[in-house]
Amino acid sequence: MPHQDDAPDPRPHITTTTEQGPFCTARCTCGWRGPARRARSQARRDAENHTGE
Repeated sequence: MPHQDDAPDPRPHITTTTEQGPFCTARCTCGWRGPARRARSQARRDAENHTGE
């Protein structure tokens, strides 16, 4: 029987971006959060590059 920590995460990683004042942040349903960015395009890129590591 595999150890519980060895099992892959069955939940999909769904990323979004949120704005707070002049900053935009990428977030994921797994709890990951990218750095605050002034450029929305960079925050979107952070979200696209998130692989759920």
